[in-house]
Amino acid sequence: MRAGPGQVLAGRYRLTDRPGPLRAVAVDERTGEPVLLRALELPALLTNGHEFEDEIPAQADRLVRRVAAVGSAAPTWHPRLLRGFGAFVEGELLWTVEERPAGVPLAELAAAGPVPPYRAAELAADLAGALRALHEAGLSHGNLTAESVLVCEDGAAMLGGLLSGAAEEALAEDLGGPGGRRRYDVRATLVGPVAERWPLDGGPAGDCWALGVLLQRLLTGRSPFPEGDVPELVTAVRDARHEPSAVCGPLAPLVERLVQPDPVLRPTAEAVRRELAALLVGAPEPADEERAGRELVVRPDGPLVPLVPRRRGRGERVERAARPGAERPPRVPPALLGPLLVGGVFLLLVLGVTAVVLFAG
Repeated sequence: MRAGPGQVLAGRYRLTDRPGPLRAVAVDERTGEPVLLRALELPALLTNGHEFEDEIPAQADRLVRRVAAVGSAAPTWHPRLLRGFGAFVEGELLWTVEERPAGVPLAELAAAGPVPPYRAAELAADLAGALRALHEAGLSHGNLTAESVLVCEDGAAMLGGLLSGAAEEALAEDLGGPGGRRRYDVRATLVGPVAERWPLDGGPAGDCWALGVLLQRLLTGRSPFPEGDVPELVTAVRDARHEPSAVCGPLAPLVERLVQPDPVLRPTAEAVRRELAALLVGAPEPADEERAGRELVVRPDGPLVPLVPRRRGRGERVERAARPGAERPPRVPPALLGPLLVGGVFLLLVLGVTAVVLFAG
């Protein structure tokens, strides 16, 4: 079933937009809240050829319950975590539901070019706080990518995608078993060559590794690992073969520690949050490298001298207003006082001699 705007799914979610083939924005008609729906295609093995109105097969129902369990265990109090509302099956699709406040996906912002370091640090600090809350609740995220992050209108980053990531992992395990080549093949088909989704280890350490990869992607505009296909990507991750983190500027030391192969040596989400907070304390205000790169103009201590705002006649020049308390400049330059004085005395002598001659007849 390929739903379009105006259609209602699960009897309550009325679609308002369809930004992608497996994504939809809807309104929950029971609560009036906007939500984001992500779809996962279910193979015939799970649906058994049943149509939408038939009873949901037991395997698909098990997936829905597993996803719902993850959503129930996730903390709902953290301001940087998007709430997940559960999952449902409609036709051949498994849909996950999460809140959708106003904002744009981080992927759209990243597509415009590299993100300045201090702005990237702000976003990463928000995400590290969200990860910390999940890890303290005994959960790992496993789906930290630019597509799962929403940047809200106030600039804050909110982490979503928890339920859709859980659905993909559950389906890969259901079809391929708990491990081995078959599970790898199924997961490669579901996830694709997205570097953040292929850490060597799972759990909280894997989330922190993904955060380091995402940071470098934001700072450079590209993945630090090759993403031609899944085998190439996985091999590069296993061999720790990636673009040097030195290209990440002031965040290079942190990124280098996050993407190192040994999970024991990686900082925790809380340590990352504290380190980024300390970095942002010394950031320009606002944290914008374009503004920070501009040359600062130091204003003089005294008041500025504005132009006198008055009309001028023809040939009249504009004068500058004097500073309060300042002396007016002399009308005659001091260097001319001496010659003028001598000239004046000489003129008086000439006038005196002339007067004597006139009176003497």
